[in-house]
Amino acid sequence: MAEQEFAHLTKEYLSERLQLRSLRSTDIDEAFLTWFQDEELMRFYTNSRQTHTLESLLRNIQAGAATDTNYVFAIIDRETQAFIGTIKLGPINRDHLISDLVVLLGDRHFHGKGLAVEAIRLGNAIAFEEFGLRKLFGGMYATNVSSYKAYLRAGWVEEGRLLGHYLVDSQPIDRILIACFNPIFFPLLPIS
Repeated sequence: MAEQEFAHLTKEYLSERLQLRSLRSTDIDEAFLTWFQDEELMRFYTNSRQTHTLESLLRNIQAGAATDTNYVFAIIDRETQAFIGTIKLGPINRDHLISDLVVLLGDRHFHGKGLAVEAIRLGNAIAFEEFGLRKLFGGMYATNVSSYKAYLRAGWVEEGRLLGHYLVDSQPIDRILIACFNPIFFPLLPIS
C-alpha cells in the first residue's frame, strides 16, 4: 500500500523539542499498536476497553479523516526523529467550531519530561490556526493528575466536574471538564 497522509498542514508546527506532522499510514505499525494494548498506558482512556488491531486502528483513522471530523497527528521527537505519540483532534463540530483534543504519549521513554505540555500547546495551535476552531474541550478521570496538570500548564482551564461520572473498580470517579479558548474569539478571557 502506498503511504497515505491523513491530514495536510499548511505550515510546520514545532516546539523546542517536538514536531507535529500529519500521521502517515506507515506510522501505523506494531510499535504503534502496542500503545493501545498497554493496560497501564490506557487506564485513563475511556475507550480503552476496546480491542484494537492494526487494521481497526487504520480504519478508524481513515474514516475520521474521510468525514472531515477527526484528525490524528504524529508527535515527533525533534532530536531523534522518533514517532512518540499522537494528538487526536475531533470530532470537530463545524456548526459551533469546537472539538475535543486528546494527547497520547505512547512511547514510555519520553514520559516524565514535560513533553505533554509542549504537545498540547502544538495541538492548540493546529486547532486554532489550521481549523479556525473557537474552543477545545475534553474530559478526564479526576485521578489522572498528570494529564490534568499538563493541560492546565498548556493554557487550558477547568470548566467543571461531573461527580461520580465514571466507575473504576466499582468506585465512582469524577470526570473533570477542561477547555481551551481561542483568543481571537474570546479576547476578554484571561488565557495564557
